[in-house]
Amino acid sequence: MTKKLRWGILGVAKINDRLLPAFAKASNAELVGIASRSLQKAQVAAKAAGIPRAFGSYEELLDDPGIDAVYNPLPNTLHDEWTRKAADRGKHVLCEKPLTSTARACEALVSYCQSKKIKLMDGFMWPHHPRTRAIKEFLQGGKLGRVERVTSAFTFQLPMDPTNIRLQANMAGGSLLDVGCYPVYGIRWAFGEEPIKVWAAARLQFDVDVAMSATLWFADGRIANFDCGFVHPFRQWLEIVGEKGTLNVPDMWLPRKAAYTVQYNENPGAEEFVVPGYDQIQCMLEDFGRYVLDDQPVWPAPEEAIKSARVMDALLTSAREKRCVKV
Repeated sequence: MTKKLRWGILGVAKINDRLLPAFAKASNAELVGIASRSLQKAQVAAKAAGIPRAFGSYEELLDDPGIDAVYNPLPNTLHDEWTRKAADRGKHVLCEKPLTSTARACEALVSYCQSKKIKLMDGFMWPHHPRTRAIKEFLQGGKLGRVERVTSAFTFQLPMDPTNIRLQANMAGGSLLDVGCYPVYGIRWAFGEEPIKVWAAARLQFDVDVAMSATLWFADGRIANFDCGFVHPFRQWLEIVGEKGTLNVPDMWLPRKAAYTVQYNENPGAEEFVVPGYDQIQCMLEDFGRYVLDDQPVWPAPEEAIKSARVMDALLTSAREKRCVKV
């Protein structure tokens, strides 16, 4: 019989609409509880999803000995507090990205969880899709040669309603932390190296970035570019340019067809590769389950969140001070 990790969810956030079907499919996951600050809301959510237990506070869920791990989809400014509280009670934590809003806080949180001997991972889903591994293996196979340039985007149109927490500075809002973290991570992953300096320009509203364009420089002079934001149509692509050709991923962050194309310099036609049949949230939950239950190494490790946070700190400084910033 497959060992199962017993899960609880902190909050009744909208992301649960995507999480719940994945929990139902994950082979080593058992979702046993959901919590809200309102018991009634928790009960409604539990009944709708067939979750056995509903809790009227996050503390009650964390105190339940029948729960091994929690998913923390709370607002950005609450990630640190409730991840620490979970760690204090011996609960392993899969936390919605970003782990924290600054690199210093992220480093401290990772260290804290390590001191409590609990497993921590940030909730980026795309690294767990088999397509991601297939692309990395293709790059490592050398058919494109050395990666020379990476460009990426993640944008969508968000109504400019100041009551939305994504647009509130005191809630660590802004498009970089919400969706720009995906290209930042993807660029670092594609190069397999860390940038040494960045430049960013941002459109600010409500004292948060609602759109950003950025350049990242690497030690040997290679560069990457991305844009993110809440004002442009839905875009979510990654392009990797090598010495011998170009690899394009049209839906990198939220796979639908889960395809990528490769076009070589000498061949005007693009060859398509498809990795079908996977729910990347299910993959993430199962990977985290193996991390906890079997002590299998997991990627991305929490240290990756720290590295991305350092880049994002520099990008936000650059955008506000209108200068290049070292990472």
